[in-house]
Amino acid sequence: MGSIFQITCDGAFFNRCLDCFLGKVANTSKLQDNLVALETELGKLIAAKNDVMMRVVNAERQQLRTLDQVQVWLSRVEAVETEADELKRHGSQEIDKLCVGGYCSKNCASSYKFGKQVAKKLRDVQTLIDEGVFAAVATEVVPERAPEPVADERPTEPTIVGLQSQLEQVWRCLVEESVGIIGLYGMGGVGKTTLLTHINNKFLESPTSFDCVIWAVVSKDLRLEKIQEDIGKKIGLVDDSWKSKSVEEKALDIFRSLREKRFVLLLDDIWERVDLTKMGIPLSGPKNTTSKVVFTTRFVDVCGSMEADKKFQVACLSEEDAWELFRKKVGEETLESDHDIVELAQTVAKECGGLPLALITIGRAMAFKKTAEEWIHAIEVLRTSASEFAGLGEKVYRLLKFSYDSLQNETIRSCFLYCCLYPEDYDILKWDLIDCWIGEGFLEESDRFSAENQGYYIVGTLVHACLLEEVEDDKVKMHDVVRDMALWIACEIEKEKRKFLVCSGAGVGAVPDVEGWENVRRLSLMQNQIEILSEVPTCPHLLTLFLDFNYKLEMITDGFFQCMPSLKVLKMSNCGHVKVLKLPFGMSKLGSLQLLDISHAGIRELPEELKLLVNLKCLNLRWTRMLNKIPRLLISNSSWLRVLRMFAIGFENSEEPSEDSVLIGGGEVLVHELLGLRYLEVLELTLRSYDALQFFLSSNKLKSCIRSLFLNKLGGTKSIHATAFSDLKHLNELCIRSAVELEELKVDYTEIAPKRSEPFVFRSLHRVTMERCHKLKDLTFLVCAPSLKSLSLYGCNAMEEIISVGKFAETPE
Repeated sequence: MGSIFQITCDGAFFNRCLDCFLGKVANTSKLQDNLVALETELGKLIAAKNDVMMRVVNAERQQLRTLDQVQVWLSRVEAVETEADELKRHGSQEIDKLCVGGYCSKNCASSYKFGKQVAKKLRDVQTLIDEGVFAAVATEVVPERAPEPVADERPTEPTIVGLQSQLEQVWRCLVEESVGIIGLYGMGGVGKTTLLTHINNKFLESPTSFDCVIWAVVSKDLRLEKIQEDIGKKIGLVDDSWKSKSVEEKALDIFRSLREKRFVLLLDDIWERVDLTKMGIPLSGPKNTTSKVVFTTRFVDVCGSMEADKKFQVACLSEEDAWELFRKKVGEETLESDHDIVELAQTVAKECGGLPLALITIGRAMAFKKTAEEWIHAIEVLRTSASEFAGLGEKVYRLLKFSYDSLQNETIRSCFLYCCLYPEDYDILKWDLIDCWIGEGFLEESDRFSAENQGYYIVGTLVHACLLEEVEDDKVKMHDVVRDMALWIACEIEKEKRKFLVCSGAGVGAVPDVEGWENVRRLSLMQNQIEILSEVPTCPHLLTLFLDFNYKLEMITDGFFQCMPSLKVLKMSNCGHVKVLKLPFGMSKLGSLQLLDISHAGIRELPEELKLLVNLKCLNLRWTRMLNKIPRLLISNSSWLRVLRMFAIGFENSEEPSEDSVLIGGGEVLVHELLGLRYLEVLELTLRSYDALQFFLSSNKLKSCIRSLFLNKLGGTKSIHATAFSDLKHLNELCIRSAVELEELKVDYTEIAPKRSEPFVFRSLHRVTMERCHKLKDLTFLVCAPSLKSLSLYGCNAMEEIISVGKFAETPE
């Protein structure tokens, strides 16, 4: 049949082919209409776009933010508009290809594809027109939250004068993992809070690995709730519900928040131990092994109770730094206004003793004082009545008074105020001060050693509270501004209670009006130029009188002391150096006198009537070089004496003591009288012969009391067996002078070994002086003085070595 084939088609297949064909025909036949419609709809879309853009521009001028959906719509319109323009540009060419009334094309495939694109773009345009109706095109700008700073900046001076090195020291500790708790201690107004503030602000300047720095003020009135609130605010816990929680619940919340953080807690102004655990502070955990606590306090004891790993004393400024700070506060304009002002200003700055608060307060007060006369007046006020200077009382003294008020009891407060009787910048011997406290009755004297220990405890308390400064092991002093504060309390704030009159260190040559002494209880005329005490004052309430360091004092009128029935403490040390001072008649009237101090005074004899001082318990004659006469029975009749200080007496008087003086001979008569003092507990003694020394060493009572021993012109022996001193348990001072025959102080260990487990004969010995011992070759006995602090040698021409190697080799291990 040839090449004949047949295809069988069902109805469904035929219908699908027809639909396909008719669809292509529709896209081709409607091409022209669709192009026209596309241009029309595109114009509408462009108009809608322009309206939206206008709204967007207006919104942005109002600092509003365009909505994301509007931005997306505008982007889509831009894209469709470009694509539609492209189709329109090719539209005329595609229309030219149509034939058969537009139902067919010279290039069917090309016309069909183009027609399909136009139809789709038309639908896209219409969709965008429908979607371009916006109720709003923009919204208010919600600023992005800046990351929480690690610390909140605190206001302070941009630079810290004199504290930069301490800032760096503390900062280095903050990066040491072994240091967890740091204490900054110092007196009020010294700059502790300023230093802590700069530490806080340094976290904003220097990158660290800490998550947060928390600042909390503790203050004298410790309230855990307040501290917890400060902490809670910083770590985002505080809201109405949190405020109503108990201390324990808040502590748990703080603990849970901080145990996952590396934090620094800055606690300002701590007065007593703060229980960090009770507050909710984690002291150990996965991250906070290197978290830190830094606190400020006025009391070094608090550093101990807070278990500080490191403590730093914030001290007063050096003279150079103090001047720099003061200069800044006064201002260059004032300093340059008069050629005398700079020198006067330096004097004023020195009166502040390097205390920043005082420097700032006084510097601001003087900022516009541009005449030399105003500055001279300021110096006079600061030296005579500092509390009247503008701002000192309210801003400085009241701040320092918090430390005074916080002292444990009235006894310690009274002991503190007593220290202001001493002159400015005066180094106070601790034992001398304690003698006065005991004499006044501040300390109970039923047991002298217990009273002394209590006195040393109080001295330590005042030092740790930064109200006294330790100068040496045995001396303290008051900072100038602290002393002014103490005077302000004693003479003004508690005037009726204390009744102090202090003219110490004033350089006066005449005694202040004695009529004003009638109600005074404590009077100090120390360190002046007084030559004569001629009037007889009436002082029925006077308890303490200081006349020390009036070197020119040559005469005290008879009867001067007869109207002082309540006087307990009389100090006249270092008086009468220019001329011989004679104690006046009438001292027997001092029936209440407990302490008489005439040490270092230029007196030659003690008056007979001192026998009548029936309540005298402490007599200090130390270093009365010219003393030649102590009447017989005067000492033995002073039966209540507990303290007798006779170290280095009479050694410069070339005259032989008279027969009626206990100082006759080498000291045997003196020792005999001492044996009659039933209550004696502290003894300092001068002896002048080996026999007297042996007599003294035969008394267990006197050996138990001896504190200081002065052996002058000791004759009769070439060798002293130091083993004989083995029972002098409290001997802390030994001086051997002009022992021209003495060749050796020998220690015989064969005698010591059976008696003692340790070969320390001189366990308490602190000071040794050897003077004009011309034959003494060594001091090997000092190997038995483990507590020795001072060794002085004068005119020991034969001295070859301190410790003889040969003799030392003989000592037991």
